[in-house]
Amino acid sequence: MTTDFAALEEMDRRTVLHPFTPLKDFAGGRMAPRIVETGKGVRITDHRGKELIDGFAGLYCVNIGYGRSEVADAIAEQARKLAYYHTYAGHSNEPAIRLADRLVRMAPGKMSRVFYGLSGSDANETQVKLVWYYNNLLGRPAKKKIIARHRGYHGGSVMSGSLTGLPIFHAAFDLPVAPVRHTTTPHYYWGAEAGESERDFSRRCAAELERMILDEGPDTVAAFIGEPVLGTGGIIPPPDGYWEAIQAVLRRYDVLLIADEVVCGFGRLGSPFGSHHYGIEPDLVTVAKGLTSAYAPLSAAIVSETVWTVLEQGTDRLGPFAHGYTYTAHPLGTAAAMANLDIVEREDLAGNARTVGAYLQQRLHETFDDHPMVGEVRGVGLLAAIEFVADRGRKQRFDPSLKVGAKISAACAEAGLIARALPHGDILGFAPPLVLTTADVDAIVERTKGAVDAVTATLARDGALAA
Repeated sequence: MTTDFAALEEMDRRTVLHPFTPLKDFAGGRMAPRIVETGKGVRITDHRGKELIDGFAGLYCVNIGYGRSEVADAIAEQARKLAYYHTYAGHSNEPAIRLADRLVRMAPGKMSRVFYGLSGSDANETQVKLVWYYNNLLGRPAKKKIIARHRGYHGGSVMSGSLTGLPIFHAAFDLPVAPVRHTTTPHYYWGAEAGESERDFSRRCAAELERMILDEGPDTVAAFIGEPVLGTGGIIPPPDGYWEAIQAVLRRYDVLLIADEVVCGFGRLGSPFGSHHYGIEPDLVTVAKGLTSAYAPLSAAIVSETVWTVLEQGTDRLGPFAHGYTYTAHPLGTAAAMANLDIVEREDLAGNARTVGAYLQQRLHETFDDHPMVGEVRGVGLLAAIEFVADRGRKQRFDPSLKVGAKISAACAEAGLIARALPHGDILGFAPPLVLTTADVDAIVERTKGAVDAVTATLARDGALAA
C-alpha cells in the first residue's frame, strides 16, 4: 500500500501534541515534520527517503542500534505466550523475574530489589516516593528534601521535572515543587575561578553542597540525585575528584545517593554503569533508555540492601507496599530488556563504546579544539559535546536570539547527521548507538565540520563573531 505522506503530515499536525516542539509553528506549517520510516544500525530513513546517521541514538537510548531482529523476536515470542499480566499482590512473570535478578547482579553498589516502570521520569518519581517512605518508616518525617543540581536532567513529570535543573522545563508548569533544592553545576569550563584546579573546583562544589545541607538542616535533607555525567544539561563529565568529594558530604549527613543512570547505564561510558566509571556507590539507581535500547518502554528503580531492609519492615505497620502501575514489570518490556542485554554483553558494546568512543573524542578534539567559534570540546565514551562561543578568549557567549546551537544542529541534519542542540547554551551533543564504528565516527566529524563551517561563515558575514 502506498502512503500519502502529505496527508499523513497534515494528520500529524492536526492530531498529535508533540513534546518539546514549538506548537504554533508546527501546527501552522512553519516547521516540517520528520516521519521516521526505517532504521538499521546507526542510520534512520525518513518519509522523504533521506538517510541520516543518528548521532544521538534517538534520545540517548538505541544502544544496540536499529533493526535488531533478536529483540523483535523476543517481544513477539513473549506476546504469543503471555502479552500481559499485572504484578500486584505477588503476581509475576518469568522475564521480569530473570531481569530483576540480572539487574541486581549488574548494578553498582549492594543492590537488592528492582521496581519496574515505563520511563526514566516515572522511575525517578518512584525514587522520591521510596526515599520519603524510607524516612517515614525510620521515624524521620521531616527528612524529605531532595537536592539535585542545576542543569541536571531527571525527567518531565511533576516530581522528576522538579528535580530537573533546567528552567525551560519549569516555565509555566509551576515547577519546581517545594521539597526540591538545586546546587552547583559541576562544569569546570564555566564554573571554575581563575587558577582553580579541577580538584579544587570539585572540593568547592562539595563545600557548597555541604553548606546547603547545613542551611536547610541535615534532619530535613533526605537524598541527593545526580547523573554520573550531566546529560541534557550539556553533556558535562564531572571534574576530577568530584564524586569522591560529593559522596563524603552525603555520608557525613546521612543523605541517600540516587544515581540517575538513565543515560550512562549499560555501556555508554565504556563501563557497565557510569557509577562504575566514577567510583560511585549509590543507595538507589535509576535505569531506562539503554535497558531495552528503546525497543519497548521500560524503566527500573534499583534498591540497595540498606534501603530494602527498611522498606520490608513497613509491612508490619502499614500493610502492603502501596505504589505501582498497571504496567509495572510488563512482560513484553522485560523480555525486550533480556534480549537487549544479551546483545550488549555478547557483543561487548561497553568495550566498543570505550574504544570507538576514545576515537570519537580524539577526532572531535583534533578537528574543533582550535576552531575560533569553539569554547570547549568535552565528553567521555560515546557521549560528547561541542560548546560554541562568540569570543573564546573572553569566554563570551553568543546572544541567545542567534540560536547558534540550533542552526548548527539544523545544518547537520541537512548534511545527513542528527546531532542535538542542547539547552542552556549553544551546545551540540552526540550520543550515538554503541554499535558505532570508526568509519561512522569519521562521517560524523566530517558532516559536523561542514555544518559548523557553514554557520560560522554566516555569523562572520553578519558580524556576530569577535573580531
